[in-house]
Amino acid sequence: MALGYSIFAQTSPEIISWLINTTNSTGYGGILTNVQQVQYSANNVYVSASCVPSYSIGPWAGNPNTPVNQNFVYKITRNPLQNTGVATAVGMGHIGVWTNGVSIFNVSDGMSYNNAGVWNRNAFFWEGSSFDVCLGHPAPNGEYHHHVSPDCLYNINANTVHSPIIGYAFDGFPVYGAYAFTNTNGTGAIKRMQSSYSATTTSTRVNGPSVSSTYPAGCFMEDYAYVAGSGDLDFRNGRFCVTPEYPVGTYAYFVTLDNSLAPQFPYTFYKTYYGIVQAGNTGPGSGHNTISETVTTYTATTGIEEEKINITYHLFPNPSNEFVSLFIEAVAQNNFEATITDLTGKVVHSEKNIQPAVNYTFDISTLPKGVYFMKIENDKISKMSKLIIN
Repeated sequence: MALGYSIFAQTSPEIISWLINTTNSTGYGGILTNVQQVQYSANNVYVSASCVPSYSIGPWAGNPNTPVNQNFVYKITRNPLQNTGVATAVGMGHIGVWTNGVSIFNVSDGMSYNNAGVWNRNAFFWEGSSFDVCLGHPAPNGEYHHHVSPDCLYNINANTVHSPIIGYAFDGFPVYGAYAFTNTNGTGAIKRMQSSYSATTTSTRVNGPSVSSTYPAGCFMEDYAYVAGSGDLDFRNGRFCVTPEYPVGTYAYFVTLDNSLAPQFPYTFYKTYYGIVQAGNTGPGSGHNTISETVTTYTATTGIEEEKINITYHLFPNPSNEFVSLFIEAVAQNNFEATITDLTGKVVHSEKNIQPAVNYTFDISTLPKGVYFMKIENDKISKMSKLIIN
């Protein structure tokens, strides 16, 4: 393998952004969690996943389904291209995959008013009561999924740093969390990306029910109107912009949240894909691609990405008096525990299932002023830094 390709292969986001389960940890139902394996060629990345996350899931009020191992092998192009022909509609079922191998579903619950296919139901309104605390639930086939921002996958309160890549659409373009640079050229303050959709307040729906307490504005997808320029994003809930992972720019989709950090329509990417969608990932029975080309298995010791025993992480701001953010740079290791101790060694705060390449924010406003220590560790790696609370 040529050195130039090795460097590109190992540092490109579509390979290193996945949360790989390196310790055979299990979650719901004793199923292996997150992504089990990432393999790549010059043109494609193959992501093998159970579709069960490492965070705790359930219960699902009124939903009798239970998650089962999906044994997915998704195929993601490494060279995404804009589709200049007829755009591919974002369909039902999985439309992309979060970085932990869990499925992304679209805004619809697959049903419409009087089954007429005209007023299509908004899944967040009609099924939201069955979502667990992480805003996910299982489909009848046992496929756990999120229709909206997966709040347990990344820190939705980290509003001072650009959100990480939290998934990929099946056209190969990345899906980011809710925060990005104000300007598409990568400048300006970090801000929460705003959808350009808003719900109509009209009480009349042609061939549909009037707006009422039973059918409030926003309960159907068609209640929402797109107004170009009213938000930061286009009708697909994306934009072409510079991001930390793509310094020369890329088309990127974003999840959207409102002022209270609740999911904001259309939640993820919407209507049509920006890029060309490869076969094998969409439609009934999809997501079980056969690898028919020579591939390399991604590990932190492949090529130039040697295992970083001395992990690099950032605490900011430090000193601080209200909140401190933690960001572990991408490594093959996952599932860290972050512990804050005082000078006597007393644990004053701890968080488990901390993942690299994800921003986390801790509330330290109740802790007395002084010197503390932040320790990051799992079963293979441990590192400690000083934290000053002022």
